[in-house]
Amino acid sequence: MRGLLCLIVLVLAGCASAPLIPQTTARPEQAETKPFALTGRIAVKHNSERSSAGVRWAHQITEDEILLLAPLGQTVARIRRDAQGVSLDTSDRHYTAQDTEELTHRVLGWQLPLAGLRNWVLALPAPQSEASIERDANGQVSVMRQDGWEIHYTRYATQASDSLPLRMILQREGMEIQLLIDEWEIQ
Repeated sequence: MRGLLCLIVLVLAGCASAPLIPQTTARPEQAETKPFALTGRIAVKHNSERSSAGVRWAHQITEDEILLLAPLGQTVARIRRDAQGVSLDTSDRHYTAQDTEELTHRVLGWQLPLAGLRNWVLALPAPQSEASIERDANGQVSVMRQDGWEIHYTRYATQASDSLPLRMILQREGMEIQLLIDEWEIQ
């Protein structure tokens, strides 16, 4: 019995992961036109409800695939955007819409602002509207306000002004989305 308990502890210890070092730390020139992938965690507070998940996001210029993951890595939801629109799949349901924000609000109960987030995650303003930006002493974006969202960048991969964000908090009208990025890949 004691040997079985030790084996379980060793297996569980092997499952624990050390924080990942981002593969890419600097934002490349014209980053908004480059495909990227990121792995991390997302936590959402909407009114009095809270939820969290692992996240794996693969972004191409014309499409996105976002996987929301349970603690042991199983896919809980898959969000896909392409030229035909947006779909969200769970283990037993398939949903579609033209707009990510409307679809995630309808199915998950909170809006994922994918149209802006594709740029905000790189600490860049989305091109479709005006943004106000505050920078810290290193020249990094500390706060960005755009499209009713206030985005706080609280951690970067390095101190360089072109460093990629590792932690950001998006806030808007009773909603807060925290995104913690463990690993970046930019092509």
